[in-house]
Formats: sequence, structure tokens, C-alpha cells
Amino acid sequence: MRYYPMFVSLENKACLVVGAGEVGTRKIASLLACGAGSVLVLDMREPEGELLALLENPALTFERRSFEDQDLDGRFLVIASTSDEALNWRISDLCQERGLLCNIVDQPEKCSFIVPAVVSQGDLTLAISTGGQSPALAKHLRRHLQESFGKEYAALLVVMGRLRPLLLDLGQETRDNTAVFRALVGSRLLEALAARDREQAAAVLAEHLPEALRPRITELLHGLL
Repeated sequence: MRYYPMFVSLENKACLVVGAGEVGTRKIASLLACGAGSVLVLDMREPEGELLALLENPALTFERRSFEDQDLDGRFLVIASTSDEALNWRISDLCQERGLLCNIVDQPEKCSFIVPAVVSQGDLTLAISTGGQSPALAKHLRRHLQESFGKEYAALLVVMGRLRPLLLDLGQETRDNTAVFRALVGSRLLEALAARDREQAAAVLAEHLPEALRPRITELLHGLL
């Protein structure tokens, strides 16, 4: 099955997780890390371990009880991670009827979305999907990418993010701005950031930036090296 790749904002969105075992807890942590507006967790077991620590987040609510149909009211995204297959499937069917995003752990055929393997460096996120066919291959590729994309990519993204509004404010032609962005991405700036060489990074920026922005180089590199 082919999936449509996209990134979804969870800001101000209400999420539900049914089942807070090891896998469910990882899902809860990822929802909170991505800024979910609220996460309701249902499980018959007392919270422990990592889940207890996660409960310090005010966006998370835990209720020690079983799932009820009305728990879906007002939800944007639902994850079912229980050991009860019949319950998981029921939740999936209810979500389908209501048009809710639903993920059933380890059962892609009952999901309206699947969660990819992810590599993150700061705001840079690389997502890998095998269409649910081989989680092992997805994890293998993730390890490979983790080795290839170090913290210098997060730093480069910060520089590019700071630079973008400054460059656009100059009012240059789009093609000129594009040329600057592409030149920097393909330059030795990444190498300088990896080596934590401020002098080299500043020199690369000075080489490629318009003269009007060269006084802002210290600002662009602030806190990175």
C-alpha cells in the first residue's frame, strides 16, 4: 500500500492513546515531544517508569480505566496500543466511521496512518517508511542516516533559518536569493560547523553573503560554536 507522506501539526490538537505499555509509552512521548495540545491516556494498569515522568507534562492526562466510545469525541488523532486485538480493531473501525486519524500498533492494515522511522537533528527531521512492510529495514536505514547526519546539520539549519528573513528583507530578485541559499548549502560551511571552527564558518558566510548582510555574521552564528 502506498502512503501519502506528510508532516502534521499537533498544536492545539487533542490526542488519545489507549494502552500505555512499552510501545504505547514511546508513542505518548513522541506526541508530547511534537507539541500535542493534549494527550489522554487510558490503561487499566497503574502508571510507572517513563510514563510517570511523562505525567509531569501538563498536556498529558492519565485515566486508569477501559476505553469507551465517547473517548473519541473531539479527538484529532488516536493510537491504540493494547494487547487486545479485538479492542484495537474496534477502535480502528470507530475512528474510520468518524474520519479520525488512527494508528493501530503493529497492524498497518487497520491504520489510517503509520508512524515512520525518524532521524532528528534539531528541527531537521528525516522520515523513513517501508509502507509497513519491513520495520526492520526502516530501522536499519535509520541507523545508517543517524551516522550520516550529525549535529552539524542542526546547526546549519539554524543558520539558514536565521538568514532567510534577513535575505528576503533585502528585496533582491528571487533567483539571487536562491543562488545564495544553494551556494551556502553546498559550501564548506557544513564542514566548518562540524569542526566547530567559528573563524572558518564566518569566512564562508562572508564569501557568499551580500555585502549588506556581512555585519550580521556574528548574529547568524550566535550560540552555535
